[in-house]
Amino acid sequence: MTDEQLALQAVRDAQGILEEYLQPRPRNNERVILDRLVEVLERPELLVAVNRMQRGL
Repeated sequence: MTDEQLALQAVRDAQGILEEYLQPRPRNNERVILDRLVEVLERPELLVAVNRMQRGL
């Protein structure tokens, strides 16, 4: 997977998590949502890919 594909997949995953959170229903799971977002956005391969993209490699 390219760096761009990894970043795009992470954005899609995060959007899906936020979409689920924004559904009209009682919210008592903010910590679970936050943990899921952190899990997506701190994937080691994503961090490396974003770093490379920022450096222009």
